[in-house]
Order: sequence, then structure tokens, then C-alpha cells
Amino acid sequence: MNLNHTLRSLVLGMPRMLRGRPGERAGEERLAQYRLDLSQVAPLVVMSPAFVKGRDIPVHYTADGAGLSPPLRWGAGPTGTQSFVVWMEDPDAPTPEPFVHWLVADLDAGRDSLPEGIPAQGADVAVQGRNSFLRVGYTGCAPPWGDVPHRYHLQVLALDQRLELEPGFGRQQLYRAVQGHVLAFGETVGVYARPG
Repeated sequence: MNLNHTLRSLVLGMPRMLRGRPGERAGEERLAQYRLDLSQVAPLVVMSPAFVKGRDIPVHYTADGAGLSPPLRWGAGPTGTQSFVVWMEDPDAPTPEPFVHWLVADLDAGRDSLPEGIPAQGADVAVQGRNSFLRVGYTGCAPPWGDVPHRYHLQVLALDQRLELEPGFGRQQLYRAVQGHVLAFGETVGVYARPG
């Protein structure tokens, strides 16, 4: 993590966020896909039946609605795929790193979708990590009131191994675990804003 960016975000971004208009933002270059440099891996088609890529996420999937995780679909991974990871981040957050909304690991290689509303506990589909609220599972979109629309990147990675992480793993653990094991990558992006 870049210490200068972190300090600027805390000193400049957080006070502005409290007034409803953040100044410093995490930035798209800090998304998992760029930190892991996935530009050379195979493409993976990713979409959500709940919204069109680049368009609004329905309130149902946000903190202002039911707060359920959105349904997600992706294409088959390349030969050698052993598992999938889902990583949802908001690079427009006034935080040092993109705000993590959802971390899911060890999705079976034969899966090509997740249904709406995966529970934080008792879900047999995969292992879920901690979001930026330090809670296991999905947390709904909740940008500052009156801020610009935030972009929510639902990133899917096909891996050549299972990660065998424990529930509640964090972003840094996931970075380390997937390094050198990503075979394919794809994403869809939804947008959400709260009125001022």
C-alpha cells in the first residue's frame, strides 16, 4: 500500500466524505485486476441478470434496499481451471484502497453463476471473506449521500488451483493466494448513487 496515498486519503478524503463530497478516492488503478496485472490472462465473460454493465444497480442490492448480493454469471474457465474467485470493489470510495463489498473464493470449477442473496453464514457454495466493514459476506452499496455515482466492479478470476482459505479471509490474504494462479479474468460494473 502506498503510504503517501493512504495519508492523503485519511487527511483530505475523510473530512470531505463527512461533508458528503469526498476529495480523495482509492482510484481504479488499485482494483484487484490492476494490482494483480491481469492484462495478459485469458478473457472471461461476466454479467449480472440484475443490471446492464455500466448501468444502475437496483436499490434491492444496496444498503438502501434489501442489501442482497446480486446474481452473477460467467463463462467457462480455460482448461486447467480448478476454482473461481469473485471480488467486488468500489474504487470511487474515499478510502486508501477500494472499498471491498464482497470476497468469495473456492467456487467449484464447474460453476458458472451465483444466485441472488448468498448468505454470510451457512452458504455451501464457497468460502467468503471479510468486506471493508470487517464482516464476512456481502455488504450492499452505500456511497456517500450526494456524491458522484460510484462504480462497483464485480471481478471474476479463474484459478489453476483451489485456495483452501478459511472463512473471513481478508483482501491481502486473497492477493497473496491468487498470485501466479490466475488463468482468466472478467468483470461487470454496476453504478449506484444516492441523491444529495
